[in-house]
Amino acid sequence: MRCTGSVDSYFSLGPSTALTEGAAEVSIAAGYNAISLTATENPMSIEKNQVVLFHYSVRDEQDNVVENSHGGEPNAYLHGHGGIIKGLEEALEGRDAGDTFSVTVTPDKAYGPRKADAIQRVPIKHLMGAKRWKPGMVAQVQTEQGPRHVVVAKVGHKFADVDTNHPMAGRTLTFDIEVIDVRAATPEELSHGHAHGPGGHHH
Repeated sequence: MRCTGSVDSYFSLGPSTALTEGAAEVSIAAGYNAISLTATENPMSIEKNQVVLFHYSVRDEQDNVVENSHGGEPNAYLHGHGGIIKGLEEALEGRDAGDTFSVTVTPDKAYGPRKADAIQRVPIKHLMGAKRWKPGMVAQVQTEQGPRHVVVAKVGHKFADVDTNHPMAGRTLTFDIEVIDVRAATPEELSHGHAHGPGGHHH
């Protein structure tokens, strides 16, 4: 259940954001990053300032799988720093490496309600992921804090109207989680507010 035109997964576990005025610039909270680490020798429960590695799949209200991380590297985030949606972070609190569980998250603790005034006009040249655009396609725009996915609402000659709501805004989602590893964050990770490592956040 994925719109065409996306160059990467549009599903971000970070909180939803909105475009700012101008040429497709976006303010976006830090999301999770893929990272590959070995298991820790001393198991610890998830609490603030720890890096958590996990696999997930996400189902919508019709039980359709809309995203699945299995088959790739585990995803990593710094717990307690708002790097993933609130409902999922709350459900992970106190869990241990090896735990598997499911949690259903309502929009208020996921990607928020859909906003009717979230349409903005941006230059078509700033849309990435396809050569020709049609309404309903998911495009990627480059922002000051990394890539951001938007849904194309209308296409003109030089400009496109895009819906800056997160594609999962207004949806109740069920997450199936497998906790792979939990470790203490490094001083640098704590300073930057996100997880580092191979495939993770790069500066």
